[in-house]
Amino acid sequence: MAAWGKRISVTLALSVAVITWECSAGTPVPIEAGANPHPVQLRRPPQAALSATAILGKQIFYDHNLSASGSMTCASCHDPAHAYGPPDGASARLGGVDGETQGNRAVPGLRYAFHTPNFSIGPDIDEAGALNPNQAASRSAGLVRVPKTAGSTASAVAMVPQGGLFWDGRVNTLQLQAVGPLLNPVEMANPDIATVAAKLSRAPYAYSFVQVFGAGILQKPTLLVEEAMFAVARFQVEDVSFNPYTSKYDYWLEGKADLSPAESRGLKLFDDKDKANCAGCHIDKPGTDGQPPLFTDFQYEALGVPRNPVLKVNTDPAYHDLGLCGPIRHDIATQTQYCGMFRTPSLRNAATRKVFFHNGVYHSLEDVLAFYDFRDVRPDKIYPKGPDGKPLKFDDIPKAYLANMDATDPPFDRKPGQAPAMTDQDMRDIIAFLGTLTDGYQPQASPAVR
Repeated sequence: MAAWGKRISVTLALSVAVITWECSAGTPVPIEAGANPHPVQLRRPPQAALSATAILGKQIFYDHNLSASGSMTCASCHDPAHAYGPPDGASARLGGVDGETQGNRAVPGLRYAFHTPNFSIGPDIDEAGALNPNQAASRSAGLVRVPKTAGSTASAVAMVPQGGLFWDGRVNTLQLQAVGPLLNPVEMANPDIATVAAKLSRAPYAYSFVQVFGAGILQKPTLLVEEAMFAVARFQVEDVSFNPYTSKYDYWLEGKADLSPAESRGLKLFDDKDKANCAGCHIDKPGTDGQPPLFTDFQYEALGVPRNPVLKVNTDPAYHDLGLCGPIRHDIATQTQYCGMFRTPSLRNAATRKVFFHNGVYHSLEDVLAFYDFRDVRPDKIYPKGPDGKPLKFDDIPKAYLANMDATDPPFDRKPGQAPAMTDQDMRDIIAFLGTLTDGYQPQASPAVR
């Protein structure tokens, strides 16, 4: 079984159905009313008992013995109580052989990761004519970026990076994503595949490998690890807790819940291209096939968040995390037009997180929105000051790549001295709306008659 090649990802059609909130008579319905005037039927994954492979994957997911320190599991970073994201506000998790070595990036969430399309640059084309990333990137050189705005159906740019797992999209399947932490020296810190295989063969669930994958599997170290990570991927695909779609917003879309006045105002601001413009990247409309919105377009942006002094790697002034072009990803490092770009995360369950952006520099949604609001109009509120007293804007990006920073997508199209896009009340309302994206909401038996 060519396990490394097993595909545990789905490429989604990123086209969305634009919903206009009008009643049948054509009279606009004030969004402040809180009711969805056009309920839709969402298509959720079917619920079924876990397969034997997924059950095995669940055991692996929670096994401390697979880490060099004996203290870390997959769930240490991807806590089910926090939507399979980090359990606290640490900028990066501690791991390594001693369990005390700080990582280099904030932990992305695993909930809904199954739906992430494969990494690509440019429009989807058939497999026979597919370009490798460097070929596709070369074709995109010099193209002018079109601003992404909420509600627009225009492509942001002809050849845009999108998809892939991790902050830099360097793998395409949950299987490959699962093996990464096992060998990462700042995570589970195993020296090689043989060491991981030896631990799996001694695990209490070792005989399950024979039952699921056949006799002889325990004597084939590489294949054993491949199949183990395939099992972890199946756990994430089959267990409904990874793809529940049970937020208040989901039920509002279906007409089973009403938004509060603040949540309704927040949604309107979220969709307003002249205000927050969040929906320009974090798509909030269902797919044409009933797929619930994932609140990301899976594309890459260079936002220029401030350097995080809490990260130990940043004590070296020459160190820069450039996302798509290094230091972890290597295959498109020469495509410098992408330096500083990181994948746009889903905003589902964002209100449960306490660490934001790839470097974990912010720890509240208030700080995140302030960054969007003031980055360009009042950079002194965002960045540290230099010796001359002026703000060191984009202090975590080398000067050679400053042209990559997003200066076209609202609200990043504003200039110093202009009014910020959002008021304090606007930001409070948007945060109220983001709270409706948290899974586990219990709708009332019957919403009020419209």
